[in-house]
Amino acid sequence: MDLKTIKDPAIVQACSRQELESLAQHIREFLIQKLSVTGGHLGPNLGVVELTLALHHLYQTPKDKIIWDVGHQAYVHKILTGRAGQFDSLRKYKGLCGFPKRDESEHDVWETGHSSTSLSAAMGMAVARDLKGSKDQIAAVIGDGALTGGMALEALNHIGHEQTNLTIILNDNEMSIAPNVGALHSILGRLRTTGKYQKVKDDIEFLIKKIPAFGGRLASTAERVKDSLKYLLVSGMFFEEMGFTYLGPVDGHDFDDLLSNIKYGRDTNGPVIVHVLTKKGKGYAPAENDAKGTWHGLGPYKIESGEVVKKPGPPAYSAVFSSTLQRLAHKDERIVALTAAMPGGTKLDQFGAEFPERMFDVGIAEQHATTMAGGLATQGMKPVFAVYSTFLQRGYDQLVHDVCRQNLNVFFAIDRAGLVGADGETHQGVFDIAYLRHLPNMKVLMPKDENELQHMIYTALRYDDGPIAVRYPRGNGYGVKMDEELKELEIGKWEILKDGKDATILSFGTMLPVAVEAAKTLSEQNVHVRVVNARSAKPLDADLLKELQEEGQPILTLEEAVLKGSFGSAVLEHFHDTGCHNMVIERMGIPDRYIEHGSVPELYEEIGLTAEEVINKIFTLVPRRRQRA
Repeated sequence: MDLKTIKDPAIVQACSRQELESLAQHIREFLIQKLSVTGGHLGPNLGVVELTLALHHLYQTPKDKIIWDVGHQAYVHKILTGRAGQFDSLRKYKGLCGFPKRDESEHDVWETGHSSTSLSAAMGMAVARDLKGSKDQIAAVIGDGALTGGMALEALNHIGHEQTNLTIILNDNEMSIAPNVGALHSILGRLRTTGKYQKVKDDIEFLIKKIPAFGGRLASTAERVKDSLKYLLVSGMFFEEMGFTYLGPVDGHDFDDLLSNIKYGRDTNGPVIVHVLTKKGKGYAPAENDAKGTWHGLGPYKIESGEVVKKPGPPAYSAVFSSTLQRLAHKDERIVALTAAMPGGTKLDQFGAEFPERMFDVGIAEQHATTMAGGLATQGMKPVFAVYSTFLQRGYDQLVHDVCRQNLNVFFAIDRAGLVGADGETHQGVFDIAYLRHLPNMKVLMPKDENELQHMIYTALRYDDGPIAVRYPRGNGYGVKMDEELKELEIGKWEILKDGKDATILSFGTMLPVAVEAAKTLSEQNVHVRVVNARSAKPLDADLLKELQEEGQPILTLEEAVLKGSFGSAVLEHFHDTGCHNMVIERMGIPDRYIEHGSVPELYEEIGLTAEEVINKIFTLVPRRRQRA
């Protein structure tokens, strides 16, 4: 079957068992071929081929609702809902989004890119359905890793209490991006090995009902028998005690097992959990045998060998962070590293290999990690929480209430700060300056290159007067020379990279090369612009700003972060608060909207963060210079 001819999932509802098997094979071959060129989340999608087909066979979307958690595994769903022809543009600029997208298809009823949201969304949809008196079915698909997120547990508690009619598909592949951790993972491990008990329980209930004059004391005894059976067959029936009907474990690659159990769950009153066991990367040996999470999400690869195509280049910022942290941990036993299910992405797996007793992967639990780091700090330790910018958002209340309010000495290593490209709007790390700089006691730094990053890490770990954050971008550094000796930077002091008398650009991190390029071109047109590495977004360099005030130079702030509330706003506030209202200040940064997927250079062009646009902006600040030029 040509998958591009599938325009509607109704075709799957009409498939026979044999046709579903054939379709599953075609989809696997299609994904392996297409993603070898575009890259993407291969492992998660190969693991849910049969599961997705079974869901679309039994549920009539968009009337019925299928809600995906995280969304890494929604490619098969996209194929079955008419989007196979767009896969050449997957995660490319203006192309097919790598996550569910409501304006892409009516079958995408919930957008996501962060974990543990599906159950709350499903509960909201189910309540709306019941209030409207409609009969549509709702299924939420959540992975075993995402189920460890606190939000998912809150939703489970509420759904079980309300006895809401919906089905939760627990996609258990024993592996999220990294090996799962925690007591709940252990519970799932026991469930995997205990086999099914639902049929036995149903048989016992059938036999009990055959007993004449069933009731009273006999009925009470029978219930105790069923309860005892439950605990005998399935140790620690966590889900049943929360009010769910538990079905499983189910073979996630056997259509007979999948269809019978999902149908039973769909037709059962009250909340149901169907525990489905899948193999991440199913059908492609390199992805199946992946123990490091490489095949969770990756770039192009060679199909025959499984070799990932990588371009040689300077070390990644995350690698510099990890190696510097290891170097310092040898000299300071107080250093403790934390990650929220991202040891590979943050490169803390290397730290963990060298210091296993000082490395903690807390699972998908950024709130817990933030407060745990605060607890460590109260006892004189030096906690380092390495986290993607977009995921630290999930621990905001803990930042406010637990860490900053108590002025605890926690180091937040904020990876993927700025635009991240292909993963799009859910992952762009552009809000962290805005949500960090207004917190009392917090310090926020960003390096101009990988060499300055190692010095900032050293500085952050020597700082002992409250929380401090160092943000750094995704990808590789510039290949600059790395100093052998680490040095402490003066927090709140900026660096002049190029002097100039006509205007000043205040920038940092990834935007500094743009500023330098613009300044070089401007100097050729007799406009001389000072470029400042404003490596501390909080605190600002008050002395340098005072000099600029005295000189009366126009100022342009340039940042790869949201304009509202970030660095440029801080500069404006500074001059307002110091009573200087006659400064000419312009700001460039991320506009007030979510930025979709595409390569970072393409996104720079779209939002105007280019040297050409900087030059145009400078000429609005010094128009007479342009006339003379």
